Amino acid sequence: MSWTIHEVVRTTGVTSRTLRHYDAIGLLPAGRSSGGVREYDDAALLRLQRILLLRDLGLGLEAIAAALPDPNAAPPEHLGTPSRETEALVHHLELLTAERVALDRRIAAVERTIEAREKGRPMTKDMFDGFDHTQYEEEVTARWGKQAYERSNAWWEGMTEQERGDWKSLAAQLNADWVAAARSGESPDGERGQEMAARHVRWLRSIPGTPAHGGSEEDLRGYVLGLAEMYADDERFAKNWTSDPLGEVPGGARFVRDALIAYVG
Repeated sequence: MSWTIHEVVRTTGVTSRTLRHYDAIGLLPAGRSSGGVREYDDAALLRLQRILLLRDLGLGLEAIAAALPDPNAAPPEHLGTPSRETEALVHHLELLTAERVALDRRIAAVERTIEAREKGRPMTKDMFDGFDHTQYEEEVTARWGKQAYERSNAWWEGMTEQERGDWKSLAAQLNADWVAAARSGESPDGERGQEMAARHVRWLRSIPGTPAHGGSEEDLRGYVLGLAEMYADDERFAKNWTSDPLGEVPGGARFVRDALIAYVG
């Protein structure tokens, strides 16, 4: 089934100017009817949905183009096997679900504030639930010192909304790829596990204020070993790798821990 550009505009709300621009830059190539009218098949509509999801997460067009597969690549040979596109949509669903949870928390916080104001009660800490990204300040300071927290906080506050969206998307993709590696059945010290561990350490190095950022190799090793154990033991972290919309991933957090420990020796 193919859709004309006018049908896509009416159905999605995306303007024809935007669709033509996506076509011109190769982000969303369109076919052509015998009369020269732009047409879109199911694969193109799926790609458009992914583009819109990534835009909602704050990514720019260049970042979106880098995140999506080549639109001219051949489709999967076996339709019964989940494609990279389907898996990516599942990962995007995880991100959207996380955003919904955060929004629900903010709504509940505002409702509590309204109720308190109406009944003359004072403001409380839980009225800021869902708003404050510094909620782990005390924990970070206790583990790695006040300077580490202040540097990381300054780095985060200095980002634009788009940069924060890009960073969140990168972190979510890293977690999703860990889940896929854990599913593979390969040993954590195997090639795939060690590739993921190397990626994870590079990601840690990119975060200012941590021992991994600009510290010695010994600082990095101690930091990674401590995090690895915490990933498996602390439910707040373990839940990132124990399950996903495709089903339970037994031992996902342990896979991450063991791969990181093997990587730093």
